Amino acid sequence: MSRHSQSLANWQALSDQLPESCVRIASYNVHGCRGTDGRKDAARIAAVIRELECDTVGLQEVDYRLDYIARRVDLHAVPGLTLVRHDGPFGNALLTRRKVLDVRRLALGYGRREPRNALDVDLDVCGQKLRVIVTHLGLFAPERRWQVRQLIELVRETQERLVVLGDINEWFPFSRPLRWVDRSFPSRFPLLALDRVWVRPRPALLALKAHRSPLAARASDHLPVKAIVATEALRWDPYALSKDADTHEGKFPIYAGRRAS
Repeated sequence: MSRHSQSLANWQALSDQLPESCVRIASYNVHGCRGTDGRKDAARIAAVIRELECDTVGLQEVDYRLDYIARRVDLHAVPGLTLVRHDGPFGNALLTRRKVLDVRRLALGYGRREPRNALDVDLDVCGQKLRVIVTHLGLFAPERRWQVRQLIELVRETQERLVVLGDINEWFPFSRPLRWVDRSFPSRFPLLALDRVWVRPRPALLALKAHRSPLAARASDHLPVKAIVATEALRWDPYALSKDADTHEGKFPIYAGRRAS
């Protein structure tokens, strides 16, 4: 069995033993549906999302094909698009099977830089509220620092369970923006990770891994990052399953999203 197949089996074993109150959630920068082969193919993006087997997916760099993708994967689309280009809208979005309670959009534009935002959505997960924020931060270092401050202020008083996911555009794990977020969402970070998932409270994060299928490696220049998040207290042994290098290794998982090479 290949390492990828074994990894999927381990992830599925974990997912199968957890209740519906655990959210299977992912972050995916679809790069305007343009793959590493230069071909635009929204059906291929939809196929990768189906591979994830997640009930909620935050998208970045999605365009007018959002509704098409949502139909292909049978998920409800919540748009948070930030740009209107010659070929239509472009930006963030959330796909979900959960009930949407409320939607907010935070403008994160910085000076004359490309417009950015955060899509802030409350979901009903088996009677529990889960707040999910999808974002894509800027390329300019001062811009990212300002945007991270805005996000931290936005969630400072949040009492409900919270997931922040997106393309953070930070290569260096000890940069100031990541250190600031680290204080609010304690975790370890790998090198060269652009796509991230933060969860609060920290024990609610049950597993996290990059989805490294052959199709995902072609469909976009980013790999999806997926997580399992508990919305209620659980009694279970996270070490009873196999020691998948992406999900356990004898400890709680670390953030592992990377660009596809």
